[in-house]
Amino acid sequence: MKLFNLHTHSFTNQTDVLELVNQYPQEFDASIPFYSIGIHPWYIVEERLETDLEVIENKLKEINCLAIGECGLDKRVEMPMDLQQVVFEKQLLLAQKYNKPVVIHCVAAFQEIIAIKKKLNISVPMIIHGFSKNEQTAKQLVDNGFYISFGKYLLRNPELESVFKSVPNNRFFLETDTIAENIDVVYALAAKYKDVNLEEIQKQISSNFQVVFKTTLI
Repeated sequence: MKLFNLHTHSFTNQTDVLELVNQYPQEFDASIPFYSIGIHPWYIVEERLETDLEVIENKLKEINCLAIGECGLDKRVEMPMDLQQVVFEKQLLLAQKYNKPVVIHCVAAFQEIIAIKKKLNISVPMIIHGFSKNEQTAKQLVDNGFYISFGKYLLRNPELESVFKSVPNNRFFLETDTIAENIDVVYALAAKYKDVNLEEIQKQISSNFQVVFKTTLI
């Protein structure tokens, strides 16, 4: 059974890991086996928006495109929030159209993300990547149908142990994002925090993968 890396920016080509590699419309690498593609809120180019969305829509038709993203909202960058929201909503509607999950970048905008999900009546799985907040925020996200992915901050911040433990087993994923550590290091810590063996974590994430991505992790 393979390990699953929900979000990474580096394809490492490990035979025992399925990596969901983040791609951008203008920097697409066709050699990567499985990927997500989206417009990150940091990198919105308004003049290129329709072209980028067209690239994304074309890729969403491909079987190797497992998700849209990362996309979302970030209140700590200078990109206007109204523009961020428009771009995010357009991508959510594409995800809904092609029945693909969404990998979400969210900084200080969880209430807005939840509100947009409700407003647009989005039913495809939405996964908050790189989670680093408290139990209350995690519970609110889970209660509103989101999945939560842990990685860098789980390794770096011991206070996240209780948050991770509080997330139901059928609602979490693990990732590396931009860190140097391999995904097996994240799996090992997750197993320790959940007080189960590594195989149990593998089985759980394999089950979650099957539910969200509608295919089997083998």
